[in-house]
Amino acid sequence: MAQYKRVLLKLSGESLAAGSKQGIDTTRLHDYASQIIEISDMGVEVAIVVGGGNIFRGMAGSAEGLDRVSGDRMGMLATVINALAISAAINAQCPAIQGTPRAVVMTSTPMESYARYYDALTARQLLAQGHIVFIAGGTGNPFFTTDSASALRGIELQADIMLKGTRVDGIYTADPERDPTAIKLSRLTYQEVYDRGLRIMDLTAMTLCQENHLPIIVFDMDTTGNLARVMRGEEIGSIVS
Repeated sequence: MAQYKRVLLKLSGESLAAGSKQGIDTTRLHDYASQIIEISDMGVEVAIVVGGGNIFRGMAGSAEGLDRVSGDRMGMLATVINALAISAAINAQCPAIQGTPRAVVMTSTPMESYARYYDALTARQLLAQGHIVFIAGGTGNPFFTTDSASALRGIELQADIMLKGTRVDGIYTADPERDPTAIKLSRLTYQEVYDRGLRIMDLTAMTLCQENHLPIIVFDMDTTGNLARVMRGEEIGSIVS
């Protein structure tokens, strides 16, 4: 039985690329789609924000001479591409709900030819009807990360928890991919994250979660079945509350 009724799942764009670092790996794409369908079939209401780093990063564009606003806008468009890809993979496996695709993409700025314009009330209604709702395009404003967008949407949609799916199996004292002595931290408070200087998310996102009492689970999404394990309450990853 699922431990949470409504969740906000944040997916990394880079993870979609798998080992290739750029673009979309079709094996990873279909694995993510299957994992999301699995928890939706458990009765969990799933809202998803996906990054765009596998296609373009605003900060990287800024470093290459693009102005930050243009770079961030390109990054926000990249998140739309990723959301359309995962939603298409889900809808290829799932029947529609009363004529509407199981997975619905909404965007923070109007893009009617591609997706619905996001508003929290409509998104909550779709979730309650059993739809999987992607919210793409970041916050719609430059200078904000997709982590901040995830925190904001999780709060607006009254999610029980924010799930941050990564390629690492939780929060560590240092980057475990670079430091073999890094120690996993299974449970932390928001304040401990600040005090230890852990870079789980940017400060804006973390502050939003803390002030609005939205707990966070950081877990390895790249291991098939982990998303369902988190939903069943297994001790996967690390929790911040």
